[in-house]
Amino acid sequence: MVYGYARCSTNENMQDIERQTRELEKAGAQEVYLEYEHGDAILKHSLNELLQTVTEGDTILTLEVSRLSRSTKQLCDILETIRAKKLCLSILGSVTVDCTTGELDPMTAAFLQMAGVFSELELHITRQRVRSGIVNARAKGKRLGRPRTSLEDIPAVFFKHYPLYAQKKVSVVELTRLCKMSRTTVYKYLNMLNATV
Repeated sequence: MVYGYARCSTNENMQDIERQTRELEKAGAQEVYLEYEHGDAILKHSLNELLQTVTEGDTILTLEVSRLSRSTKQLCDILETIRAKKLCLSILGSVTVDCTTGELDPMTAAFLQMAGVFSELELHITRQRVRSGIVNARAKGKRLGRPRTSLEDIPAVFFKHYPLYAQKKVSVVELTRLCKMSRTTVYKYLNMLNATV
């Protein structure tokens, strides 16, 4: 079986994951797992589900090393899972890690680990620039952040699906998908509602 893995840092309202999905399907992915999570997030639900689903001899396709992870440690853990489960991992247009024999080629592993280091470096540089920009904006007296949200600002789509969550029929992750909102936003709305109880 050939699986695809596509990831964006923010939800579908903010980033379009369709390009990744199209390219993965074109490359032969029979099923594509979608993830809306930061690259260095400790827990990536869809990736974990994919790694539990795959069986010996299966192939995982992704577009870039950074789609899998922007943490070198996490990438090494993923490579170990690929080796232990005797899978094939293909970074389209880049490198293929064939561990179907249970062995991981040292040169291929080193190449991916170096790519992981640069991906993690890119993330840290971006975050450093953002922090510097925030400090600069504050020094100029600019007010940062989103405007405060009141209960009246919570969209109707959230209240439409909230009863399912309140009745424990859906999880927070499922609620975010139903509402087409980020997990952070859903937690914010849930906290606001809990504060009024």
